[in-house]
Amino acid sequence: MTLQMMPENRTPAADTAPEVTVETPDVLELRWERIAPERYRALRGEDCVGFVDVVGTVFVVLAGSRYDRAEEIAQTLDFDRVTALLDGSDR
Repeated sequence: MTLQMMPENRTPAADTAPEVTVETPDVLELRWERIAPERYRALRGEDCVGFVDVVGTVFVVLAGSRYDRAEEIAQTLDFDRVTALLDGSDR
């Protein structure tokens, strides 16, 4: 028996593995929808995360998905703070 006659015991080489990419979850930005002359709804995707009532120069921030059950979490003069509060980065 020669080497050429021996059965092949090796498994064929596997194809190279495809490149693996780590996907980061899509972070949905907060967007605003005016629902009354002095009231805004904050949405993340299709979910409502809160409301803002504008009283003079004061922004009253309410957290919750329904206005009638939303809880006041802050009053501020700075709209950037409103966004941070409803994004959860300023608690």
